[in-house]
Amino acid sequence: MAVKEVAKDAEKKMKDAVGYTKREFSSVRTGRASPALVEHIMVDYYGTPTQLKQLAAINTPDAKLIVIQPWDPSSIEAVEKAILQSNLGITPNNDGKLIRLGIPALTDERRAELDKVIKKMAENGKISLRSIRHEANAKVEKLEKDKTISKDECFWGKDDIQKAIDKYTKELEEALKEKEKELVAV
Repeated sequence: MAVKEVAKDAEKKMKDAVGYTKREFSSVRTGRASPALVEHIMVDYYGTPTQLKQLAAINTPDAKLIVIQPWDPSSIEAVEKAILQSNLGITPNNDGKLIRLGIPALTDERRAELDKVIKKMAENGKISLRSIRHEANAKVEKLEKDKTISKDECFWGKDDIQKAIDKYTKELEEALKEKEKELVAV
């Protein structure tokens, strides 16, 4: 495996790690209604765990309300149960056809808790990035040790990997700042 392939593979893994962290951020309630808040909730649909977005239309008619309309009306109880078990802190209002989720305003205490949660998510993302870098650097060093590549190629490979981690760490930091702004704004 060439140095460029190792660096490319590491960069792809880093991109995936940042994408995962951003998806985690979207599941944090900010006081503003968003389909991303509920679409990944797993519902027990006839014994099969299924994402809510595959079972229902999810709409946000205004900034404080999420409306969920299951395509199969018989699944409404399972959807309601999954929402209650999801630890969102929102009680669903079921009228038999639709489920309405009123998004309450965040208290200062809850904002502080959520701020800690998103910072922890960001830190986990950074840990993933560092782990990927460590793994890639080890592969490059092994290539050099096996005399497959020169010392210069090893240096350049590590440099490429470092540039990738710098890029994705910055992207993660920007996503964190954006989420923190959302928490404060609402």
